[in-house]
Amino acid sequence: MLNDPFTIFVLLGSAFMAGALNAVAGGGSFLTLPALVFTGMPTVAANATGTVALLPGYVSGVFGFREDLEAPPGLSMRTLSILSMFGGAIGATLLLVTEDRTFNKIVPWLLLLATMLFAVGPMLLRKARGSQAGHASPAKSAAGMLAVSIYGGYFNGGLGILLLALFGLLGQTRLNAMNGVKNLVSALLTAIAVAIYAWGGVVSWPHALVMMIAATAGGYLGARIARQIPVSVLRAGIVATGLIMTILFFARA
Repeated sequence: MLNDPFTIFVLLGSAFMAGALNAVAGGGSFLTLPALVFTGMPTVAANATGTVALLPGYVSGVFGFREDLEAPPGLSMRTLSILSMFGGAIGATLLLVTEDRTFNKIVPWLLLLATMLFAVGPMLLRKARGSQAGHASPAKSAAGMLAVSIYGGYFNGGLGILLLALFGLLGQTRLNAMNGVKNLVSALLTAIAVAIYAWGGVVSWPHALVMMIAATAGGYLGARIARQIPVSVLRAGIVATGLIMTILFFARA
């Protein structure tokens, strides 16, 4: 399949845009998944291969937001890292035993929930602060982090929006800090998931390697550009991205 120049162009273009989108808002898997399915790859294998391809983009996105890294309230960076890797391992294992039919039905609803949470996140946070002082308890923060990490290991699409929604609900207010930690969590859980996908034999390495280069460039460029965008504009763009992904996934299902 990689002998066709047009196929290579599609894979490189989707990976570059996905890397940039993941660095800013998440949802890059929606670009890589259809691109890989277009080449004739089965859905579960396409999801796993696309996740492998986006891993370097997450890492470069972390570097792009290096000045802004800050753990959300209720979690230390160490706890955040452990929960991310543990949850990613659980989610990746679940993917290996999930049928395509079930896989396609669950994803749109998770994307819709994530988008709505992020859209109303600031309002929910203001109400929470008005009714009780402080932020979420460490136990609730850890439970939320673990749940989102499991989702990320299971299916990468919309992971960024879920993480941004979670961090907002936990009390994190700086969007650039949220984006930096989002990329760090995504990189950690994806690294673990990739190892499990490889063990399960569902990764097409030639396709993944071709897409990794473009995703890395897109991840760094997207992170640097995002730091210059006004918070209100960036938040509106994230919500719009989530809604578009949700509609398209419902149509696909």
